[in-house]
Amino acid sequence: MGKTGRRKSGGGRRHSRPIRKTTKGKGRHYLPVNRGAGMTAAGRKAYNAKNGSHLKAPQAKGPRHKSFCARSRSWTGERGKAARRRWHC
Repeated sequence: MGKTGRRKSGGGRRHSRPIRKTTKGKGRHYLPVNRGAGMTAAGRKAYNAKNGSHLKAPQAKGPRHKSFCARSRSWTGERGKAARRRWHC
């Protein structure tokens, strides 16, 4: 933030370096819909390394679980439903 209390413009988003969205083969980063439709452990690791972030695996209990389930209620597509099943929503 500058002296005016406002953020400086420009620069873009911090986590904006995407990884390949592959669901087949040895180096896949995402699961297909019939297997749960989330990121694989290798996909999370690759994303974290590339973006300096800390993505975590789906959680069956706890505050992250409750928050995700509330946030994803309107996901009616095939991948959204699969993701919600994976989180036990």
